[in-house]
Amino acid sequence: MPKNKGKGGKNRRRGKNENESVKRELLFKEDGQEYAQVTKMLGNGRLEAMCFDGIKRLCHIRGKLRKKVWINQSDIILVGLRDYQDTKADVILKYNPEEVRNLKAYGELPESVTIDEIEFNDVGDGGFPGSGSDVEDDESDDDEDKDDDDDA
Repeated sequence: MPKNKGKGGKNRRRGKNENESVKRELLFKEDGQEYAQVTKMLGNGRLEAMCFDGIKRLCHIRGKLRKKVWINQSDIILVGLRDYQDTKADVILKYNPEEVRNLKAYGELPESVTIDEIEFNDVGDGGFPGSGSDVEDDESDDDEDKDDDDDA
């Protein structure tokens, strides 16, 4: 049986993620392209996206992105529209949260678009407003202290 002379196989290459820290140029949409937000992942390299022109489209993730760029629900993507099928499109690019903020600042995306990371950072204490659960606990602790005083 021959010895392995290489430096690892597929899993070694998969572990390298060199492109993540590199800042890339912001790409705007051109003719035949549209911005969209992923509504549902369908599997088999396909997803359902709501384009910002108001049409829901079935999108196919191109091979270059397929196992290298992971696309999740509510991500903002750039899709290439098909001339012959209006309800289908191809995913060209996935925007990271910083790029989405820049696109909103340039007026390319509507203001109604939300980014998940921003929503999580804006939540203050994590509780519902007006729940008052902390106040009730403090009052019950005071009652217990008074009971201890009565016993002494």
